[in-house]
Formats: sequence, structure tokens, C-alpha cells
Amino acid sequence: MSSASDLITKHIAKIGGWRGETLGRLRALIHEADPDVVEEWKWDIPVWSHAGLMCTGETYNAKIKLTFAKGASVKDPKKLFNSSLEGNTRRAIDISEGAKIDEVAFKALIRSAIAVNKAGGKTKPRGKA
Repeated sequence: MSSASDLITKHIAKIGGWRGETLGRLRALIHEADPDVVEEWKWDIPVWSHAGLMCTGETYNAKIKLTFAKGASVKDPKKLFNSSLEGNTRRAIDISEGAKIDEVAFKALIRSAIAVNKAGGKTKPRGKA
């Protein structure tokens, strides 16, 4: 039986192209921001957790979507969240082909998501975007 990390690696290779490259880079940034992150394979997609579910990595034809389970409570000073902004809980980042990722801000967002999980999700929401 393959580990979750192996399944994610195979998934990234299978999708290939800019989407595989982008998801692979985001995965690397998640690991840089949090060497203790746990990779899981749920709902047929990659999932990253630390003190609870942090984010999922979904692949669509025209975008990669990272959905943060408690994103509404995560500090996002650089406004990386650009999708699912209307909900009370989740927030997402949609990345299209050719889009640039602010890697420093993304890693800060990962660390903020971990802080929210460690606090039990009991931080103040950042408000509507």
C-alpha cells in the first residue's frame, strides 16, 4: 500500500504540465514553512495537516485550488485568498497558469493556518474581503 506522500507524488506526476509543476512547488513551500506537516490522501486529493486539517490541493483544468479549512480565521495580510471569500469558515487560493506565487507570503499563510489549528480555530476572523 502506498503512503499518502507517495500518492501525492504520483498525482503530481500524473497531472503534469503547469498544474503539476505548480502543485509540486506549493507542496515544497508547505514543507519549507512547516517541516512537521503531515501529508494525507483524502477525497482523492492531497491534504496537508498540522494540529488538524490545514488545506487541500485540488486540480482543475484551468487552475489549482488550495482550500484552507479554517481560512476565514487565518491572517492574510497579503490577500492571497481569492476564492470562497463569502463563507464563514473556508477560504481558497485559485492559481491559474502563469500566475506568480508570493512565496514569502504563502509560507507565512501556512504558519498562520497552523497557529489557528493549534489555537483550536479560536482566533478572530479577518473579516470579509
